Amino acid sequence: MTASTARTLADTLTLDEVEELARTVLPPDVRDFVAGGAGGEQSLRANRAALAEIFLVPRVLRDVSARATATRLVASPAALPLAVAPVAYHRLAHPDGELATARACAAAGVPFTAATLSSDPIEQITATGADTWFQLYWLRDAGRRRELVRRAEAAGCSALVVTVDVPWMGRRLRDIRNAFALPPEVVAANLTEATGSAAHRTGSGGSAVATHTALAFAPDLGWADLAELRTLTELPIVLKGILAPEDAVLAARAGAAAVVVSNHGGRQLDGAAPAVQLVGEVREAVGDGCQVLLDGGIRSGLDVLRALARGADGVLVGRPLVWGLAAGGEAGARRVLELLAAEFDDALGLAGCASPAEARDLRTVIRACAP
Repeated sequence: MTASTARTLADTLTLDEVEELARTVLPPDVRDFVAGGAGGEQSLRANRAALAEIFLVPRVLRDVSARATATRLVASPAALPLAVAPVAYHRLAHPDGELATARACAAAGVPFTAATLSSDPIEQITATGADTWFQLYWLRDAGRRRELVRRAEAAGCSALVVTVDVPWMGRRLRDIRNAFALPPEVVAANLTEATGSAAHRTGSGGSAVATHTALAFAPDLGWADLAELRTLTELPIVLKGILAPEDAVLAARAGAAAVVVSNHGGRQLDGAAPAVQLVGEVREAVGDGCQVLLDGGIRSGLDVLRALARGADGVLVGRPLVWGLAAGGEAGARRVLELLAAEFDDALGLAGCASPAEARDLRTVIRACAP
């Protein structure tokens, strides 16, 4: 594009357009770090494709003149059936980092999930006024795990999101080829252990970030560990990274307030099923035993409605917020949430629904994905 025809943030009408704008300002290795998946990226592509194959059966002759998009996710009121997913190192996208994204969430009235590997400390994130969930990776250092849980509680977090599908980081070939490492000014602000320097180490080939997580994360997380965690906190616990309905049942029995049906955005096991294809089975398996949230591939308010119609209580959205942050800092993150809100309200009403609860009763038709 020439300067006279270049799209601005205010011109964007879809999340894909925000992403296009972000890609013009980010270094190639950072673009790959955000956009990439594991292996041949089959699961990454399949998340989007599976959502696109869900068609809705709208209801008619219903009064949709007044619509309410608000709901409750875990313990949090939410202006939309949406929370921002945990994503590491927001300062890679913009110097204002997680603080800008959290302020955007506070303005939009949706929960923000602060990652263990956030580039701003949890205390500063909650100070923005955002309703904050804290995402916990299972660290090898048990003392550090307990410290993070205590800090999350003391900082005023309203939920603890335990990621259960990352015993180690999947083989993300883009990062390996780029020998990706964090720049010196971006750190894992919640961690101060010596292994943190491994994420900045260059010259040894491969992904320095993967080296860091291999040193920091424990691969032996089990159900007994989660039972112990339950004794350490009063916060509602959300398990993120569930695909098998059998595991969702175990999570509900263990007292999880919610499960996040997710293949980690296609960044862990390449070939793992698209999350939206399992969300209905998970809902059927757990019934009303816990909430069911969907993560992976959400790129529009229509996708949010599709997720609800398939059985989800709400969704998590990750990459689009990073693209928005890169495109315009806090204003870019706000734009992403504004677009999602406008699209969801439009789709909800045109489908004949006045609330997220009514969307759960919509029928869907699945068109088989092309080979």
